[in-house]
Amino acid sequence: MDSHERHSSDSDHDTDRPSKRPRHSDSVPAASASSSSSALPQNMHSTAVANGNGHAHDAAQHPGALPPLSLSILGVEPIDEFIREVADFIHYHISSRPQELGGHVEVEAKIGILRDRESGQRLQLPVLVETILTPNAIDLRFESNMLTKQHQHFNKLLNNLRTTPSPAHPSSTLAYQHLHLIDTFYAPEGGRGEKVRVTRDEKTGEVRECVRKIRLGDLNVYSPKRHADWRVSVNLEVPVPPPLGTPTLTRKKDRMSYSHEEFVIDLTQVTSTTGPNSKPEILHELELELARPEYLLATAAKRGDPNVSEQERGAFDELIRAFVNNARILARNADGGWH
Repeated sequence: MDSHERHSSDSDHDTDRPSKRPRHSDSVPAASASSSSSALPQNMHSTAVANGNGHAHDAAQHPGALPPLSLSILGVEPIDEFIREVADFIHYHISSRPQELGGHVEVEAKIGILRDRESGQRLQLPVLVETILTPNAIDLRFESNMLTKQHQHFNKLLNNLRTTPSPAHPSSTLAYQHLHLIDTFYAPEGGRGEKVRVTRDEKTGEVRECVRKIRLGDLNVYSPKRHADWRVSVNLEVPVPPPLGTPTLTRKKDRMSYSHEEFVIDLTQVTSTTGPNSKPEILHELELELARPEYLLATAAKRGDPNVSEQERGAFDELIRAFVNNARILARNADGGWH
C-alpha cells in the first residue's frame, strides 16, 4: 500500500467538506458562444439553479416534471473519493517532504499518454471511466509530448478563453505571458543525485532560477474515454549555487503561460539538445501548476484543524478540487494529436 493511502477517509456526511460548485459542460466554448447563456430568459437561469440538477423545470407548465430532489437521504452530497484521493496524495507528500532542504514545493499536472513500458502502446485497462492508478502497480511510462497540431489546438482554446471569459465568472479572466527561456542541466557533484537546472531569460541572459529538482511522488490518472491521460506530480525545488563545468543538456523553451486565479497553465515548445553537434529534438507539452506554493502550504497546515474556521479547514481541499477540475478540463479537450 502506498504510504499516502494510510489517511483515514471521512464519512459520507462529513459536514466539513466545502460546498460543491455548479457543474457545467467540460468542453471549452468557442469564442462565438459567449453570448449563448445570456440569451436564456432570466427565470430559466434562476429555476435551473434552484432545483440543483442543471435542468430548468416549471411545475406549473410541466405538471409531470421531476420535482427538486435532495442530494441524498442525509441531505448532503457524498464526498468525491477521486478528489479526496488526489488531495490526500498531495497533502502526504507536502507534509513528509525533507523540510531541512528548504526550497519550495511544486505541484503540477501534465497532460499526456500512459503507455505500457514493454509494448509502447497506450494502456488498455478494464475500467470504463477516469481512474487513479495505484502507484508502481503497473510497469508504465508517461509521455507528455504532443503533436504540433495538438499544440495549436490548445493554443487556440486558451486564447479563446482569454478573449471570452466564462459567463458564470466574467471578471475571472486569463492573464498571458509569452516567455523565451533556456534551461541548462549540469551533472550533480559526485555523479549521484538530481541534476542542477539553470534557467535563463533567452533575450537578456538573466538567471531566473538555479535549482535542484527532487521528485517526491507521481499519481497517474487513466482516462479511457478521452484522447489523453494525466499525471499529478509533487516536487521540491531547492535553490543551489551556480554550477561549474559543461552542461549535459540544453532546452530552449518557447512558453505561452496563462494565469487564472490560483493556477498557471503552460503550453510550451521545447527544443532539446545534448551537445553542439547533436540533432535537436522538438517537444510540445501542456501542464497545469499551482501558482502560489506558500498558499498551498498554509492551507495544507490547517487542513482538518478543529481550532480554525470551517472555511480555513476546508481551503486545501477546495484548492485541490479546482486543480483537479482544471486538469480534467484540459484532458477532456484534447483532440487526439499525440505521438
